[in-house]
Amino acid sequence: MPRDVPLPTGLKSPTRLAQLGELALPFDMLRYGLGGYHLFGAPRGDGRPIALLPGYGASELSMRPLEAWLRHLGYHVRDWGMGRNQGRVAADVERLAAQAADWVKADRAPLTLIGWSLGGVIARETARGYPHLVRAIVTMGTPIIGGPKYTALAQRFAGRDFDAIEREIHARNLKGLTQPLTVIYSDRDGIVGPDIAVDIYNAHARNIKVDSTHLGLGINPRVWRIVADTLAET
Repeated sequence: MPRDVPLPTGLKSPTRLAQLGELALPFDMLRYGLGGYHLFGAPRGDGRPIALLPGYGASELSMRPLEAWLRHLGYHVRDWGMGRNQGRVAADVERLAAQAADWVKADRAPLTLIGWSLGGVIARETARGYPHLVRAIVTMGTPIIGGPKYTALAQRFAGRDFDAIEREIHARNLKGLTQPLTVIYSDRDGIVGPDIAVDIYNAHARNIKVDSTHLGLGINPRVWRIVADTLAET
């Protein structure tokens, strides 16, 4: 059952320091290369179908490293097949659901959805609207609370009623989700603040903090290991 929580207050956008920290991605990539030990002994996959959903402004290419890793483990991985994520959440949910219905019919098994940033929003809303299509959900740096209001990209949505969007998202979140939920977030995230990247609505959600920039979440070996362990457990 979803928790009956009030509309959160006191939420903050990423700090300026965290936003500047996203420029450290090249250094993080070197650091991640030294963190490969996280991947040793990762559980093998069972061939289940997985779909990867990119973040706002990104395409399937951003998910290729994670896709290759999951294929290596033995999972049946697809990208979402819709090109660059343009931020049209409602339309993308319907498009993904239509595609997922075909995949589920062909595979005879529901999908596990892994979404990065806004891709996680689309994953959650697809699971909410079409629960029979989705087995489990993993999100990485996803703005679960408040929408664009508390992100570093808020200025791109100038002219919108952020307060109304926040209330709408809160009401939708109160409906809850039934699938297993793994929510990965970082205090260093310079795009989506950690306050809004956690799930406070579903008691069964696992919120897991990692040390990563937002842009580094998809290539962080610690994140990859969390994903692999989660898939083995759900």
